[in-house]
Amino acid sequence: MAKHSKSIPARGLRVADQIQRDLSEIIAMELKDPRVGMVTLTEVQLTPDYAHAKIYFTTLIDDPAGVQNTVNGLRKASGFLRNQLGKRLHIHTLPELHFLHDNSTTRGMALSKLIDEANATRAKDDADEQQG
Repeated sequence: MAKHSKSIPARGLRVADQIQRDLSEIIAMELKDPRVGMVTLTEVQLTPDYAHAKIYFTTLIDDPAGVQNTVNGLRKASGFLRNQLGKRLHIHTLPELHFLHDNSTTRGMALSKLIDEANATRAKDDADEQQG
């Protein structure tokens, strides 16, 4: 289940989660745009009036050109995606879809690598102290 802000009411959270599930399925099974490869939807943030939805996604390959290509493909297909979403969701306002790349996993891996390097350096320093 996605992370959400505390200010969104419970129904809004359920609708955002349903949008995330449905869009994931639509993108995987029905979207034919070659620019959009394997994407994972990490979070959907819905405005209280359901007018706009920010959809955060990650890709398998996080190079800037590939990510921009995927963003362009998703934005171009947003009308199709919204139409398909409308067939599955029965809510009074179908949100406008805004796709944003989620780079938190890449940042997390970089930080983890830095921590590992710092721990390795520290272990080496401790070993040198004990020998010297």
